[in-house]
Amino acid sequence: MSVSTSCCAAQDTGFSSDDNVLLESSENGELQRRMQRHAASGCITKALETLNLMRNNGPGKPSTYDYNAMIRYFLKSGSVAFDELFEVYSGMKRFGPSPNLLTYQTLLNGFISVGRSKDAMYITDEMMACGFSPSFTILSKLFKKLLKTESVVDAVLLLEIMLSVNYIPSQYDISVLIQGLCHVGMVQVATSLFVKISGKGYFCGGIIYNPILWALCKSSQTCGALAFFGFLEKKGFVRSVYSYTALVYGFSKDRQWREAFLCLEEMENVGCKPSLVTYTVLIKFLCDDGKVDVALNLLEKMEERGYNPDLVVYNIVLREFCTQGRVGDVYDLIQLIDQKGLSPDMYTHAALAGGMLKRGNVEFVNKLLLNIILRHCSVDTAVYNIYLHSMCCDSNTGEALSLMQSLMEKGFRPTNRSYNIILKGLCKERKFYEAFKLFDCILWPSNGPDLISLNTVLSAACKLGNSDIVQRILWQMEHEGINLDVVSLTSLIQYYCTVGKITDCLKLVESMVINGPRPNTVTMNTLLIGLCKNHLLGLAERFFNYFKQIGVPADTTTYNILIRAFIHEGNDLMVDELLREMSSHKLRPDLGTYSCFVYALCRRGKIALVLHLRNQLRENGIPPNLFIYNTIMKAMFMKGMFWEIIDLLQDMYMDGCQPNEGSYKLLKGAKLKGWMKGSPQALQMRVFGMFGKLS
Repeated sequence: MSVSTSCCAAQDTGFSSDDNVLLESSENGELQRRMQRHAASGCITKALETLNLMRNNGPGKPSTYDYNAMIRYFLKSGSVAFDELFEVYSGMKRFGPSPNLLTYQTLLNGFISVGRSKDAMYITDEMMACGFSPSFTILSKLFKKLLKTESVVDAVLLLEIMLSVNYIPSQYDISVLIQGLCHVGMVQVATSLFVKISGKGYFCGGIIYNPILWALCKSSQTCGALAFFGFLEKKGFVRSVYSYTALVYGFSKDRQWREAFLCLEEMENVGCKPSLVTYTVLIKFLCDDGKVDVALNLLEKMEERGYNPDLVVYNIVLREFCTQGRVGDVYDLIQLIDQKGLSPDMYTHAALAGGMLKRGNVEFVNKLLLNIILRHCSVDTAVYNIYLHSMCCDSNTGEALSLMQSLMEKGFRPTNRSYNIILKGLCKERKFYEAFKLFDCILWPSNGPDLISLNTVLSAACKLGNSDIVQRILWQMEHEGINLDVVSLTSLIQYYCTVGKITDCLKLVESMVINGPRPNTVTMNTLLIGLCKNHLLGLAERFFNYFKQIGVPADTTTYNILIRAFIHEGNDLMVDELLREMSSHKLRPDLGTYSCFVYALCRRGKIALVLHLRNQLRENGIPPNLFIYNTIMKAMFMKGMFWEIIDLLQDMYMDGCQPNEGSYKLLKGAKLKGWMKGSPQALQMRVFGMFGKLS
């Protein structure tokens, strides 16, 4: 009965077995079109449901090609839920149908096109693990995307994959990767990559290896740069003027002048003519090291060899002349610039004003910049910032703030540095209330006060031992999610030493060593000053040795702190040992070191020897500072050397030193303590008159 019914049914429909196949094919086609519509609209759940209906229409359905089509349409929809897409891929791997080459290529292209480089890297790894090799075109496309987003670590991993299948990106792309690695401090990785690529026989030009040389030199790894330079020579790579200039930069930056000039000589010997940039680099670092006369000699040689120094070179020398207070040379150089037909630019103004301000000539800078601004000369934010700084140095922070606000009405755009200059001025004048009002100003660029702003107020409060302000700043930093850096913690070390909380100070130092941020030279110097002021010289000496053990480098200031403390203690043996140690580390005595010697000699009453030392300093181009003059003056007052004091005041005038508050306290103290008793009234009047003249 059932068979006959079945036959009747078959007879009634009029379909043969071939017709059934066509029906299934027709149904699959409709389901495929429906699936594509759902996927194209971004609804992958319904698309999957539609695919599952195909399972009823025969074995092998839905196929890998059906899934590939769904993925392709889904990626084109523009509203992709990537978690769902990964679930589809995982389902294909676990339950079938298995992904094929087209599946991986579709996913890779899709992820690359929407900028999901991390996901593309994952799919690349999966593809390689399954035995499929992506095409050079698609990997090159992904490599460029990674470089564009500065994902240098992933780019290195991808390059390793490309090299494993003998694909090599263009020289330009590799150079971008090398530069990116150097920029984030991964110079060793960049070097290893270069050695590997060049070892495979691929051509590598200067565009690839020169950035490595420069990165090594800029990060004070000159020995490594020299070794890399030798490697290039051994392998036959052509070193250009750019390569040699990198070495000149590295040696000059590290103050290895003999090596820098030998490198310059080597360039000329091998026929690699130094460029204007090479000379500019050398002159800049010579000036930074105070060797402006050596820089001038080099400038003369440049001109003898046919080079025309540009305004950049003259601006560098001009700034150093200003810093050293060589006013006559400044005017001569400005005349030379004019004779050369060069017009002073905003950098000239910044060099002149910045150098003079560093020298302490605040009044000169104020007049100069005001004149430049009133004459509508070309000035930039840096020049305006110097002017604001000079006003703040002259205790006119309120006027500086008013000026900045009026300039803003005329189109001036202050930077965070502009606001931080005003902040520093307010803190210097102890106007913390106004400083906090400035914090709340809505006109700050970017996102308001930055870490430097907060550290500026914190540092000022720590110096004064102002607990309320310190706590308020720490609360604000915590509230805004700003982590304390080495500057913040160094300020707190100073605060603890100022208020006498030595135990808390030492706990903080221990925490920095263990947990970070790592203490630096400034941290060490701050701690040593605090311990010495609290009469803990023995503890200071132990910490000095401890910091050396953990690799914190000492500078000239470090030794000056300890030398001064041991002079005060009368420990000449330790002073000699520290001086020998300075010499062994190639640290040269500076004005602070000589100030220590002046202090020691004055304590012993050896005025003649002190004056001889002062004269030597002047002959060596190191003008004595006000501390030295005040120290000598005090010793002279104590010994009743009033005629000599008049000569000393005249020397002060010649060296451009004006009496400060300490000088007047010294004069007042000399009279109160009776040091001037017995000297003629006319002589006393002359001393007071000289003070008035200097002021």
